Amino acid sequence: MAPDRTSPPGPSAPAEPKESGSGAYGPSGVQGQSPWPSSYVLVEAAGWHRLVFGAVRVAARAALAAGGAGTVVLSSDRAVKRLNARHRRRNKPTNVLTFEPMRGFAGGDIVLALETVRREALAAGRKPAHHLAHLVVHGALHLRGHDHHHPAEARRMEMAEARILHRIGVPNPWKRR
Repeated sequence: MAPDRTSPPGPSAPAEPKESGSGAYGPSGVQGQSPWPSSYVLVEAAGWHRLVFGAVRVAARAALAAGGAGTVVLSSDRAVKRLNARHRRRNKPTNVLTFEPMRGFAGGDIVLALETVRREALAAGRKPAHHLAHLVVHGALHLRGHDHHHPAEARRMEMAEARILHRIGVPNPWKRR
């Protein structure tokens, strides 16, 4: 399933009910604003902590390596399905949605669906942490203007993803095993 891009829902990540054990974290795992530029990780679905050890650090590091994102939201399929239906008229979850910042604001939002990311990582035989990093990088590249609607664009974006992921020690997701 290809990651998707859409227009912004508002100036910040969508407000969804938080599950137990969720909250906003910086890359150190401490609740609050990240000390790294252009990265803020919000954990809406507590299952991320079980799926990926250090999920907040993985997401923040990937966002920073790709040039930053205003907010990375580690959410659920249910929440992403709702956003996808509202903003793209597709009533199904997807692995990642990106929302460009409102005019005059920096960053943008990257929202990831826990269950879809888990399923995709398992199907591809990849570590969930690596798949998470890949999708955060993918979303950050969308926020920087990259796209994959045409084969040449897709190839350039894949190459950029592979270079960024290599810098943070994540295997190339496009390389055949």
